[in-house]
Amino acid sequence: MFSDQIIYEDNHVIVINKRASDIVQGDKTGDKTLPDDIKEYLKVKYDKPGNVFCGVVHRLDRPTSGAVVFARTSKALERLNGQFRDKETNKVYWAIVENLPEKTEGNLVHFLKKNESQNKSYVSKASVIGAKEAKLHYKLIASSDRYHLLEIQLETGRHHQIRAQLASIGCHIKGDLKYGAKRPNEDGSISLHARTLSFLHPTTKELMKFTAPCPKDTIWQFFEKTIQS
Repeated sequence: MFSDQIIYEDNHVIVINKRASDIVQGDKTGDKTLPDDIKEYLKVKYDKPGNVFCGVVHRLDRPTSGAVVFARTSKALERLNGQFRDKETNKVYWAIVENLPEKTEGNLVHFLKKNESQNKSYVSKASVIGAKEAKLHYKLIASSDRYHLLEIQLETGRHHQIRAQLASIGCHIKGDLKYGAKRPNEDGSISLHARTLSFLHPTTKELMKFTAPCPKDTIWQFFEKTIQS
């Protein structure tokens, strides 16, 4: 039920816990998008006539889950876009990886080049035309018998950045076949989750911070309970 995915809602913004199957923006599949679901939900809940506004502020890859904010007004969209553009927001990701990193905490700096036809990014030399610098910080926060949970903070926002950078150090994200994982997840997801999202409210300027519950599969629930205990 779509309403179960709503983390927060007011007259200006709505924060959703995106499932791995959801798409933020339309693609070649023609599948229904999250904004479509939001518009239908708002139209029914508030008995709104005519078109309902829902502005896309930022995106998550389709197989990724977690917190995403949408704007309910054009003014909120403009202000939130400015925050994301000027890096005034904060996003923390959790990633379940197959291999333990050499260091339990560190900074990764690479240059990434996107291959449009493959919809994939590759680590490349800085001198390659179109290569963009990618920076992130990771920290090991839990381990199971077979997998490891990393907390990740992005300094840049490149295409498939977390997936490509972790793969480059041998820490393939569980289920991410495109970037070298051993086997797929049953639901087609990859084990990458936008855990927290912080931004200034577009009208009140209050600092808003939201935590997205992890997906309901066994390994995610194990790690979520491990961190909370």
